[in-house]
Amino acid sequence: MAKVKVATCWLDCCSGCHMSFLDIDEAIIDIAKQVEFTASPITDIKEFTPVDVGIIEGAVSNVHDEEVAKNMRANCKILMVWGDCACFGGICAMRNLFSKEDVLRRYYIETESTIKGKIPSSEDIPALLDQVKPVNQVVKVDCYVPGCPPTSKAILYALTELLQGRIPVLPSEMMRFD
Repeated sequence: MAKVKVATCWLDCCSGCHMSFLDIDEAIIDIAKQVEFTASPITDIKEFTPVDVGIIEGAVSNVHDEEVAKNMRANCKILMVWGDCACFGGICAMRNLFSKEDVLRRYYIETESTIKGKIPSSEDIPALLDQVKPVNQVVKVDCYVPGCPPTSKAILYALTELLQGRIPVLPSEMMRFD
């Protein structure tokens, strides 16, 4: 039987969701028997080719994030998002309380440790969007695994459901944090 092809990426986030994935411990061996990871921050392959499942961690904060989300969606049959940043905007969306100009000015010019600061400008630096967005405000999302970060148990459950041909819906007991 052919392995399920999976691509993952992270956008504006802390990478905690991918760390929770790695925390599934020995279950990762069983997953690896059924899955072929293509593009992933773990493999450091960044080009998306067609896959069965795409997984995004992180919010959409700049034009590059937006392009990556659209590219992932275009190259996967099912798109899953991990974590509160991807599901809801998370902590990254706190930036939405301010204009992007105010954020850039504070960060590059007004910080207490900055001397003669200036806002960088380069075609290599992706432009910030006016507002940070959850992934579903940019592309269609098929399933959600919320949490900051989601527990390894929730990620394993969602992956197992997908591998059994079902779109995962997390049970309520996985939506509680102790």
